[in-house]
Amino acid sequence: MAKASAANSGPGGKTGVRIVVCGEKGTGKSSLIVTAAADTFPANVPPVLPPTRLPEDFYPDRVPITIIDTPSSVEDRGKLGEELRRADAVVLTYACDRPETLDELSTFWLPELRRLEVKVPVIVVGCKLDLRDENQQVSLEQVMMPIMQQFREIETCIECSALKQIQVKCFNSPLQPSEIVGVKRVVQEKLREGVNERGLTLAGFLFLHALFIEKGRLETTWTVLRKFGYNNDIKLADELIPYSAFKRAPDQSVELTNEAIDFLKGIFELFDADDDNSLRPIEVEDLFSTAPECPWDEAPYKDAAEKTALGGLSLDGFLSEWALMTLLDPARSVENLIYIGYPGDPSSAIRVTRKRRIDRKKQQAERNVFQCFVFGPKKAGKSVLLNSFLGRPFSDNYTPTTDERYAVNVVDQPGGTKKTVVLREIPEEAVAKLLSNKDSLAACDIAVFVHDSSDESSWKRATELLVEVASYGEDTGFEVPCLIVAAKDDLDSFAMAIQDSTRVSQDMGIEAPIPVSSKLGDFNIIFRRIVQAAEHPHLSIPETEAGRTRKQYHRLINRSLMIVSVGAAVTIVGLAAYRVYLARKNSSSS
Repeated sequence: MAKASAANSGPGGKTGVRIVVCGEKGTGKSSLIVTAAADTFPANVPPVLPPTRLPEDFYPDRVPITIIDTPSSVEDRGKLGEELRRADAVVLTYACDRPETLDELSTFWLPELRRLEVKVPVIVVGCKLDLRDENQQVSLEQVMMPIMQQFREIETCIECSALKQIQVKCFNSPLQPSEIVGVKRVVQEKLREGVNERGLTLAGFLFLHALFIEKGRLETTWTVLRKFGYNNDIKLADELIPYSAFKRAPDQSVELTNEAIDFLKGIFELFDADDDNSLRPIEVEDLFSTAPECPWDEAPYKDAAEKTALGGLSLDGFLSEWALMTLLDPARSVENLIYIGYPGDPSSAIRVTRKRRIDRKKQQAERNVFQCFVFGPKKAGKSVLLNSFLGRPFSDNYTPTTDERYAVNVVDQPGGTKKTVVLREIPEEAVAKLLSNKDSLAACDIAVFVHDSSDESSWKRATELLVEVASYGEDTGFEVPCLIVAAKDDLDSFAMAIQDSTRVSQDMGIEAPIPVSSKLGDFNIIFRRIVQAAEHPHLSIPETEAGRTRKQYHRLINRSLMIVSVGAAVTIVGLAAYRVYLARKNSSSS
């Protein structure tokens, strides 16, 4: 039942489970259902019960459960088949006082389920335990193990008495001291290192659950998983992720707190088994062994951080990957922090930054992670810029970037401070799609426009992109600081390069293009300039002709309103003074 995949949704969006009960006539199907639903043994029950809804709190996760009783007669086999095909789980009954009904499981019922292609969990229940002959007591494990080995679809097997309400309970049933002693003894007999003076070791805990699974006690393992917040996909349930803590305006971002960063530094040291100040791929895999998968195996995280010569992550590279994941998908970041053992309140691991428009007003950004959009025409050098940021050598081979790509690294600032920069490469053909979203620039701390300094057409296209992005920022209110990068500085510039770039820079009120060359290895200056511009977001904001005209218009309107306001004030004061004068004149006359 634990793995059942239901199609219906219940209250609060929780999945409903449809359980079909079948078995030989007289094995106690209907009595079992009524006792489970009403918590009392029925005096009289009809041959077949109508669909029965269990109380909402019957199951710890409050999943809606409907139980379907079925007829056992041969003439009703067609209807039985229909119900079984709609089942999310099947309860197959036999009578403990009638051994022949147990034999029927493997000779008819289980083969029939296979014939009908019923591919859901099967729970075998032995009913009427109170009627079994005391002289014929046998071990349930001994009886069922051969059947369970033959029919792997059997999830588990229990025996019970509806009359005396003797049942095997798997939920909300704490172990008694004697049971704890028994569990430890079983583990220690099979695995000496599985127990120490404090209790079960990790090896012992894993061994115990392997034993549960081998013995068909899957429900025990599922109960433990659910106790720690895992759902049917063995991922953390949504209610454990503090989604409300991620709520933010479009121009706010999410970062890790110092508390989370200190935890990650400790994790880095713990899993750096060879003390080489880097995490090799196998060590990263070990670190995320308690998570469903390594979150960095696919884009946009794969190859987004700087790697060592052996493919490992330095501490800066490790923290950079976390910073990128927190920026792009804070819920996934917090989820993985929990998987690897973050001990604090999950909401204490992240913080929402101040709005970028407030940063501009205060003329200072207070965030530690800056996102930089990298624009430019094809073959301008955008990818080379990202590769250089990750310490990768220059290559003459050109591979066009078709999808957005990220590169993240730590930039050391004068005075010893560190800032994390995320470079987001925007392919030329993706600019229109990006700017179709009115909030697209809200997440941008700074935009960089790259052009090939030896190609006049590359410069013109980069300028067009700059004007397009700047205009969009003015229209949406999400203006961003901008820098121009003149790449391939080792090549001869086109004839009008200095004159054109100076004119454009002055007209738009931003810095002149910053020359860089990957071959000469002088990229470091650009990354510091990116941080400096992002830290002071009121500077380096380009102004288009349309934007300038709009501002002049607003100034003119405001000035006119001010003149009108001052004039009105003068008039009001004059009238008040005149009234005082008249009052005094009338008083002196009388």
